[in-house]
Amino acid sequence: MIAKLYGRIDETGVDHLVIDVNGVGYLVQASARTLAALGKADDFATVFTEMQVSENDMRLIGFATREERDWFRLLTGVQGVGGKVGLAILSAIEPQDLALAIGSGDAAMVARANGVGPKLASRIVNELKDKVGALAGIGGGAKLASAMSAGSHAQDALSALANLGFKPAEASTAVALAVEELGEDASLDALVRLALKRASKP
Repeated sequence: MIAKLYGRIDETGVDHLVIDVNGVGYLVQASARTLAALGKADDFATVFTEMQVSENDMRLIGFATREERDWFRLLTGVQGVGGKVGLAILSAIEPQDLALAIGSGDAAMVARANGVGPKLASRIVNELKDKVGALAGIGGGAKLASAMSAGSHAQDALSALANLGFKPAEASTAVALAVEELGEDASLDALVRLALKRASKP
């Protein structure tokens, strides 16, 4: 099985790239997020891959990070989520925000992806809720998701940082660090104060 490729990007398309590895061109399907992260033609890149084999087809799916690949494996393990839908979800939602959506039961956020209806979004959230914490590399996302679902002040702290202009990923990382340090029972004021200190906003 091919787990990783390193080479020169020969060409890119809307949903794929061709990467030249020592003269061999590999056609790799990828999400819009991955394609943007990997670069343009003639750039050198490392692509983490997952091979999908079916009765009539064999294809390589590529990812810019191991984390994204791990999420793809989790998503495609849900009934009704094939490779195309898995890539659509990862194109629409960053892994960290996906962890938060699943952990807090926010099926509406998952349904933002093309090809994902309300029923499928609910199934994804329900089936993956207990598995989110098993993903290596999602940082504090699982802790924050757990805190949010437990009804703590984490959700309010997240909203507070968002209202102050922080991007979702920045806010969730900062609040996750605050939750980890102070515990899920911390007051809203304490969480917001510490999250602001931990935030990466210049």
